[in-house]
Amino acid sequence: MSKIWLIAEREFMTRVRKRSFIIMSILGPILFAALIVVPVWIGKESVESITIEVVDESKLFENKLKESENLKFIYSNLSIDEAKKNFNEPASKNEERTIDGILYIPAINLETPKGIIYFSEKSLSASTQNDIEKTLAQEIENQKLLRSGIDKNVLESIRTKVNISTINLSQQGEKKSSSLAATLVGYIAAFLIYMFIFLYGSQVMRGVIEEKTNRIVEVIISSIKPFELMMGKILGIAGVALTQFLIWVVLSMVVTTVVSSVFNLDATSSQAMISPEAQIPEELQKSNPAGEIWGEIFSLNIPLIVIAFGFYFLFGYLMYGALFGAIGSAVDNETDSQQLIFPVTIPLIISIVMISAVLNNPNGALAFWFSIIPLTSPVIMMVRLPFIGFSWELILSMGLLFVGFVGATWVAGRIYRVGILMYGKKPSFKELGKWLFYKI
Repeated sequence: MSKIWLIAEREFMTRVRKRSFIIMSILGPILFAALIVVPVWIGKESVESITIEVVDESKLFENKLKESENLKFIYSNLSIDEAKKNFNEPASKNEERTIDGILYIPAINLETPKGIIYFSEKSLSASTQNDIEKTLAQEIENQKLLRSGIDKNVLESIRTKVNISTINLSQQGEKKSSSLAATLVGYIAAFLIYMFIFLYGSQVMRGVIEEKTNRIVEVIISSIKPFELMMGKILGIAGVALTQFLIWVVLSMVVTTVVSSVFNLDATSSQAMISPEAQIPEELQKSNPAGEIWGEIFSLNIPLIVIAFGFYFLFGYLMYGALFGAIGSAVDNETDSQQLIFPVTIPLIISIVMISAVLNNPNGALAFWFSIIPLTSPVIMMVRLPFIGFSWELILSMGLLFVGFVGATWVAGRIYRVGILMYGKKPSFKELGKWLFYKI
């Protein structure tokens, strides 16, 4: 056991002293903050502001189209031909236009409003076109209400918005819950585990390939067992992963807070950029400002989520790290590893693809089975955990993941002891199966 810790210490100290580790530990949070903040800021700054001349032959919409900060209407009594001629005159004289386009509304039938055309030099963005269409549809709806003798204000007063508060009932009593907070926390936790397993699992594989290619391993295993070497390498890189993760968490919180305050970006906009599937509805944004969202997040069982995250983060990495290490020992270069690594990573890819389905039904059979199968549980159970809390399903999932880690380590150790001294041959899966039962 002492030899394993010596190898782990060597791997840890070697990697944390590298300039790349220090740079990425500092640069990572900045990139993470930029990933959240920059698209939101660009989106706010790049909103298209246009002025439209309205040629209304129906005389139904004059001075009635609703304007916004980025959408202005100018009403004209000209014919459409005259309006188009005036629109083209500034371009022929190299002058700047005062309008961006012409909205032509013929004498339409309100029941089947057809023939409305927008003329401009440049195409509209999808969002601006949608805004114009919504504005027209709203006014047509108002005209229909007037013709039917229905007061719009009365209709608006009848419409009622209902916000449901959710309370979880358990033997410990009642506790407030939030599907929005659970979705946000589950998504982020699952994605972090997925990212770190891929990032540091591949580092284990590259480290093994490098030592095997340089023939350093032949010297090392003269004084240490192959299994001890493999476990030491996996544990050492696990320490590097945890260290960098903690640095990223602290710095990401600081950088995101500072940048968000500088650019005046709220938490709801940032969350929408992280998870398009979990975007906050407009009604929910109005009733849940940033402070309330954070309050709902902290209403979850944070200690349980943190403990479970640490467990799935560690044992998910150890299980996949062992398999990555076995693949590294079986090949002579990284190119040859691609054929073997794909089947190992399929469960991880499937689990990240299944996140949306699990969020839609966290208590369904599909979510349950994917959360207890060891190869997918590190990602899927973290998605489900904020919804289900502490339960027998969590205990079963953790137990099976530990068993999966032990099994993966045994398989990886059997392959590693044979493959680490094999050169010049790319083994097939059938041959790897035979290695499990070789006696050395």
